[in-house]
Amino acid sequence: MQIQFCGAAGCVTGSCFLVTTESSKFLVDCGLFQGSKELKELNYGPFLFDPQTIDFVLLTHAHVDHCGLLPKLHKKGFNGPIYTTKATKELCSVVLPDSGYIQMMEVERKNRKLARSGEPLLEPIYTVEDAKKCMELFVSYPYEQEFAPAPGVVVKYYDAGHILGAAMIELVITEEKESYKVIFTGDIGNTDQALVDDPTKIKEADIVVMESTYGNRYHLNVGNKMEELARVVRETMQKGGNLVIPSFAVERTQDLVYYLKIMKDNGEIPPVDIFIDSPMAVEATKVFIQNPECFDEEVSIAIKGQGAETLFKGPDIHYVVSVEDSVAVNKIKSGAIIISASGMADAGRIKHHLKHNLWRSECTVLFVGYQAEGTLGRRILEGEKKVKIHGEEIAVKATIEKIEDFSAHADQKGLLEWLNGFESTPQKVILVHGEKGSLETLQRVIRREIGIHAQIAEYGMIYNPSEDGETIIRREELAVPEVGSIAVLEPELGQAFQTIRNEIVEQAKLHSSDTRILQRLLAHLAEIERELRKCC
Repeated sequence: MQIQFCGAAGCVTGSCFLVTTESSKFLVDCGLFQGSKELKELNYGPFLFDPQTIDFVLLTHAHVDHCGLLPKLHKKGFNGPIYTTKATKELCSVVLPDSGYIQMMEVERKNRKLARSGEPLLEPIYTVEDAKKCMELFVSYPYEQEFAPAPGVVVKYYDAGHILGAAMIELVITEEKESYKVIFTGDIGNTDQALVDDPTKIKEADIVVMESTYGNRYHLNVGNKMEELARVVRETMQKGGNLVIPSFAVERTQDLVYYLKIMKDNGEIPPVDIFIDSPMAVEATKVFIQNPECFDEEVSIAIKGQGAETLFKGPDIHYVVSVEDSVAVNKIKSGAIIISASGMADAGRIKHHLKHNLWRSECTVLFVGYQAEGTLGRRILEGEKKVKIHGEEIAVKATIEKIEDFSAHADQKGLLEWLNGFESTPQKVILVHGEKGSLETLQRVIRREIGIHAQIAEYGMIYNPSEDGETIIRREELAVPEVGSIAVLEPELGQAFQTIRNEIVEQAKLHSSDTRILQRLLAHLAEIERELRKCC
């Protein structure tokens, strides 16, 4: 048995792990890369494996950084089953076509500019139709029910407490000489969330592949997050502007609507119209209503005899679907809370709302979730005074607020508590799904607090537990991203960069056993390329 780390290794997004056994080859997750331009370019390049050789996929949950490349996988030849929970399957039927639509619209917008300058046109990674075809492969299983998708492979899902239907995956892999119990955590949820249960504590495992998104942070004001949200609403309404909240369409939006409804009913915030401007969030809310069995005990008691729709509906709560209605929301100058996707402000309708409100000092932009490096949300949070939205430079004059305690991810304390829940210490912990600071901090804290030397995964790394726990990196199998920005450079210059990059890779293979040297060289080349783009 071996595990190759094909995404979420050294970064937060693009979750994808290739597991090879004596009898099968399968993936855990197949997610979209988000964040910097260099990461996004990985979405356009080849997989680190041949999709036609994959027997099946095990999917943890319906966030695009975990499921967003499944349509591309199918488009490139994969035709096996995709196993997941019922709620995740239903959410993916909303999330994946929406992802395809966003990609088609973004490429269409870029192609208009490229066509005017005579440059080669781009193609979307996949389309809405590709996503719909992919949904035919989904098969669902409930939490804690064993199934065997291949000889020697037994799978069980546990509630991850992250979003509706999110799962940790337990694998028991039995081969001729050995047997391993492997846990893929997916995303470990924060405790005491609005709607879903706390993450399940698992008692034993040999190998744990563990997320580390907030491995260097604490949610400091968990008990006060409602007060903080109420404060932001009140102050914005007093200034006479709008409150714009970039929010993930799945879970975060539903949590916010639930909390805001409670605060309005209790008189903690003034009367205000709440607009949920995201077709995906509207459809995802329907999935929540149809899956009340996923709610925690407190919410289940609250809706008994009423129906789950009472959690998300009210006279001042408006669900926006059509483009015309979305444009109308942009014309509202004050007294509105606008919740829109994407949560990192990198695509979708939120960019239009930011374009209309970000430059107005009476408005507020509130971030309630993780913002990956390179995203528009991260740049705004880090204090950029001007940002480009749809090719137009927008001044940042609105008040910028952040409440991390709404995060659906466990913080460092929560991650350690979950890992401490094992009755016997795992033999191996491999850290994924985190930025450099989070990974390194969590690695140190795990060693100090629990006595385990957790390993940080690298992109393309292969782990084989039978070889004394050593890690093998096959340099020839590392995917080198295409120079995705060739289209915006002069064609000759773009081709020159591709030639230089290929030569660097070949020389590194011949003369160096340290893949870090290769990665540093490519990083330097990317930096030079970025500087040239500024003046070309």
